Amino acid sequence: MLEAQERERFEQNILPHLDAAFNLARWLLRDRRDAEDVAQESMLRAYRFFGTFRAGDARAWLLQIVRNCCYDWLHKNRPAELQDELQEESLPSNALSPEDLARLNQDRDRLTEALESLPPHFREFLVLRELEGCSYKEIAAITSRPMGSVMSGLARAREQLREALLRRAPARREFPRGV
Repeated sequence: MLEAQERERFEQNILPHLDAAFNLARWLLRDRRDAEDVAQESMLRAYRFFGTFRAGDARAWLLQIVRNCCYDWLHKNRPAELQDELQEESLPSNALSPEDLARLNQDRDRLTEALESLPPHFREFLVLRELEGCSYKEIAAITSRPMGSVMSGLARAREQLREALLRRAPARREFPRGV
């Protein structure tokens, strides 16, 4: 148990990031109830080990705990998902026009499905950067990866998301010129 002063410091530094913790767990696990359980376990671990936290980025510290709990949970409950590690092969690049991008962004369900179809490590990069607004440095700290791996992993994650969106894109209707 934390002393009153440490408990107050925990509440000030860690509790404001509870939504980010749940958000990361939700996207990595793709199940709300599992994410709630893992986020709760993560908060318990953070509370238990808060005495080891010194000044620094509390959000990054907490999200690293959440990430580790999620991967522990996946390893125990869905090991097949972790078999699909970072792949180095490059994907074909088909540049999209701004109009095409706007169409793709209109369908939130398709975006959610595409993001959920990615392997956990790619979802992790995208959620931390695009949804949680973490810097590359924070992502490197959270995932315990070198900065270069974070940058290249994020690029590959974005490319795989783009490909998944294209696979799910509705057929584009072509109209004759002048119509």
